[in-house]
Amino acid sequence: MEKLTHIDKQGNARMVNVGEKMPTERIAEAVGYVLINKETLEIIIKGQNKKGEVLGTARIAGIMAAKRTSDIIPMCHSLLLTGVDIDFEMSELADNQGKIKITSRVTCSGKTGVEMEALTAVSVAALTIYDMCKAVQRDICIENIHLLKKSGGKSGEFIYSAL
Repeated sequence: MEKLTHIDKQGNARMVNVGEKMPTERIAEAVGYVLINKETLEIIIKGQNKKGEVLGTARIAGIMAAKRTSDIIPMCHSLLLTGVDIDFEMSELADNQGKIKITSRVTCSGKTGVEMEALTAVSVAALTIYDMCKAVQRDICIENIHLLKKSGGKSGEFIYSAL
């Protein structure tokens, strides 16, 4: 098992020193899903939500969250992000269900990766969809948020494969 880098020899949490690392291009993509009923999906598609435009608001929230990840995840470094993209894919499922797939792509040129920023962007976008739609549907489900892939840095490339 790999050594946990955020734990010191005494078992205390620590922020990893990245001062000696060389900056490289870092890219991370994450995904997550919001499960809703077809009525709620239809409201989102038609732009009829009383709180406002759902996906545009969620996109902005996700971008803002990526930029502020180090403020909420204790051991994350502050990063100068060079890009944050968030996309939504809506689909209808069986049994009166709908699904919104949220994908984020975060980039920077730095000394540490942007995986947490990509995951935070997806998480906050999903939470924003919930917040925007909770008056219409309380049993919205957010699920399966995970890293899809990442590149750059010493550890190289990672591509998710289902367990």
